[in-house]
Amino acid sequence: MRFAIAGATGTVGHFVVDAARRRGHEVIRLSRATGQNVETGEGVDAALTGADAVIDVTSVGTTSAARSVEFFAAASESLLSAEARQGVAHHIALSIVGIDAVPFGYYAGKLAQERIVTDAVVPHSILRATQFHEFAGQLLAQTTIGPLALVPSGLVRPVAARDVAEALVTIAEGDPVGRARDLRGPRDETLLSMARRLLRAKRAKRLAIGVSLPGDYWRGLRSGVLRGTADSDEGAVTFDEWLALDAPDRS
Repeated sequence: MRFAIAGATGTVGHFVVDAARRRGHEVIRLSRATGQNVETGEGVDAALTGADAVIDVTSVGTTSAARSVEFFAAASESLLSAEARQGVAHHIALSIVGIDAVPFGYYAGKLAQERIVTDAVVPHSILRATQFHEFAGQLLAQTTIGPLALVPSGLVRPVAARDVAEALVTIAEGDPVGRARDLRGPRDETLLSMARRLLRAKRAKRLAIGVSLPGDYWRGLRSGVLRGTADSDEGAVTFDEWLALDAPDRS
């Protein structure tokens, strides 16, 4: 099959590319580096010629609800419009577990994306996954002040990006299912524990301290609602296994 991967160079995207190629599929990489801008639609129609499915794993670096909605709405509409013109039979979107209960910030954009995908004429599948193992490092990058890392309190069940990628390719190989079974990681974790273990793995001389932040988003994160439920599918790679195998910049 011929799969187009939107966001092919991102955290999940390069794993999706690898998984699809390993399974014998032809891959079209959509990114600004290859001449496509999914937000504006530039270059998208030409890239989708002959595609059987589009796997959308695009993301935007923002905590602003307005910017997140703007990006995901524009990207989804440009992809789906091009898919309809090119006769693509299956659109697969990656979303996030539990965001109905925490419809704020970045998650507001993902909810807007889901609504657009669901209402489109192109048959679709939506996979919701929990936070990636990389989430701890992303928080550390944002909350480190000198020798201290102020880590927000949070209950999560992180999943490996490579496990998410395998699930997305499996969905793309089949018929559209609408909302697929959620995917979560194999173990519950706290953000503080993940941050401390990541710092140890990187031999970073920083002290991670847990903090309780105000606001609806952070209350939602502390509640554990983003961990998924027992009827979810589960990835295989634990956070500690990811630290040993995939964590970037461990030296």
